[in-house]
Parts: sequence; C-alpha cells; structure tokens
Amino acid sequence: MLFTGRLTANAKVNAVKGDKQVINFTVAINQRWKNKAGEKKEKTAFVDCAYWRNSGVAEYLAKGTVVEISGWMEAQAYESQKDGLKAGLTCTCDTIKLFSSAAKAEPAADAKGKKAAGAGKGTGADDDLPF
Repeated sequence: MLFTGRLTANAKVNAVKGDKQVINFTVAINQRWKNKAGEKKEKTAFVDCAYWRNSGVAEYLAKGTVVEISGWMEAQAYESQKDGLKAGLTCTCDTIKLFSSAAKAEPAADAKGKKAAGAGKGTGADDDLPF
C-alpha cells in the first residue's frame, strides 16, 4: 500500500524486546471533493504507523511533515468507551519518503544535544492546519 499524508504529532521511538527500537507515528490522509451542488467536502483518515528499520529517521518525523509511506496495511477493531466498537488502520512501514518539513517543528537534538542540520525549518504556510 502506498499513501501520502501529514504527521499529526512528532514521532516517538519506543524500545522493544532486546535492543530493538520502533518508531510510532500517525499520518492523516485527507480526501477533498465537490458534491453535485458544488460544495467543498473533506474527510480525513488516520493511520497509525510503525517503522522498524532505522530509528535515526525519527528526528525528521515532526508534526505537520508530509510523508509518503509504503507498507503493509491492516484494519484493527477496538472498543471505545464512548462509541463502542470501532475500526482503525495500522501500517507496518517498508519505506518513508519525506516531502516537506514541518512548518514550525522544534529542531531535533542529537545524542550530544546539538541541533540537527536543517531541522525545524519551514515556511509557516501550513499554520492553519487542524493538526
């Protein structure tokens, strides 16, 4: 499966059994169209993602970053206290392509506390995004 969307929050690196790490993040995928009356419509799907390959990429996965993801998609059912039975999408990522950096992301720091080169730069053009 291949899809493009925007990160809803900064990615998080989580330790798992042994010395393995996984990067977890959520991508919002927007669909826009006009109905027969010419009214603009939009809906958003949220996909929870897990990337197991290179935890170093996490510093570039900040809220608002546009990414293209390829990977294995699965539907998950879960129980919501408010709404009862619900469904969601999860993706185990094979590849991640970065198309833009977040407009106002905090620069990521490396292990020595130095700012990563190019991190946090943006135009501010996406300030009106809902996530």
